[in-house]
Amino acid sequence: MLYQFIICFIAGIGAGLGTGFAGMSAAAVISPMLITFLHMPAYEAVGIALASDVLASAASAYTYGKNKNLDIKNGIAMMAAVLAFTMVGSWVSSLLPSTTMGSFSVAMTFLLGIKFIVKPVMTTKETMASADSRKRFVQSVICGMLIGFICGFVGAGGGMMMLLILTSVLGYELKTAVGTSVFIMAFTAFTGAVSHFAIGGMPDMLCLLFCVLSTLLWAQIAARFANKASAKTLNRATGVVLVVLGSAIMAVNYLQR
Repeated sequence: MLYQFIICFIAGIGAGLGTGFAGMSAAAVISPMLITFLHMPAYEAVGIALASDVLASAASAYTYGKNKNLDIKNGIAMMAAVLAFTMVGSWVSSLLPSTTMGSFSVAMTFLLGIKFIVKPVMTTKETMASADSRKRFVQSVICGMLIGFICGFVGAGGGMMMLLILTSVLGYELKTAVGTSVFIMAFTAFTGAVSHFAIGGMPDMLCLLFCVLSTLLWAQIAARFANKASAKTLNRATGVVLVVLGSAIMAVNYLQR
């Protein structure tokens, strides 16, 4: 049990920091850790990771919202499009030959981390407010459709893709982008977790509890730090966290082989 607790706690540290700083899905960190070190079936590991994501993302979204770093209106529009087109992408994927694309999310995590260090997002809230609200709403729906389709087709990368599109395409400042991303991820993770448990049954409850609590703790620590940090500091911290997590996940995936 001690070994199980240590693995879950370490996995929760990575997942929580990734969620609180960058709106990253906990599944990208927790799943490979549980599969590699606890020899857990992949389907069960993903279910636990998604369940861990629900509370961590919801708590992080609350923290960002409390600090006025959350765009609920456009977030809901994007979330609806993501959920709908995830199913479309999944259906299209089922019609095509099986391909291994698990490295997609890991590579995106690593490269996005470098991007935040080398070219930080310095957009201000004033610049965000000056954008046309109707145009942003339409862009949110279209981008949500694209993100959902790719996530359903590839099976990963939702949090990272949302952060990239919110900052690079929709012109969000970093804190609002992360706040909106974790708001959306809370609902998408809940949908995924319920589906996994309904189809595959309940997972190891101790492992689930350890992962949920550890991820929640570290996501709250990261979210509170992020909301108090300056834009420059947050860009660097987010970049470093993503590069370290990307490298660590690559190493864990290598050990699986």
